[in-house]
Amino acid sequence: MPLKFVLRPNEKVIINGAVIGAGDRPGSFFLYNTANFLRGREVLKEEQIDCIEKKLYFVIQLVYIFPEDSTLNLQRFASILEETREAQPDAAKTLDEIARLVEGRNYYRALKLCRKLFKGGDGGAGNDGDSPSEAQAPDDTPMTDRMP
Repeated sequence: MPLKFVLRPNEKVIINGAVIGAGDRPGSFFLYNTANFLRGREVLKEEQIDCIEKKLYFVIQLVYIFPEDSTLNLQRFASILEETREAQPDAAKTLDEIARLVEGRNYYRALKLCRKLFKGGDGGAGNDGDSPSEAQAPDDTPMTDRMP
């Protein structure tokens, strides 16, 4: 079953490392096969990193979007995860789950869980703070989790 999502006017999405943008009007897209994707509002830019939790999110994002660099970025992830554990001892259970998800290559769900740790509870990676759920299947699962 394909995954349908709608991009707002001028909104962007990264699909398997390629940036795709909508024009002046909303556009519907269907993904028929396995793909790694993040909508623009889910993408955290390096200059937006202002806490250790966002640093952790950013490195998971790099592993997810750029699998060709995953070896180096997974090493960075391990280091940043330990820094986050020291800075957030009360979040041990969540960080354990994030580590489990990353180990299982379920990067999108790890990102989703990591967003919940952001200070201020905004949960949004992008500038508009919108929930990414509009882009997802009913269970909020991306294509990489839905298809074998």
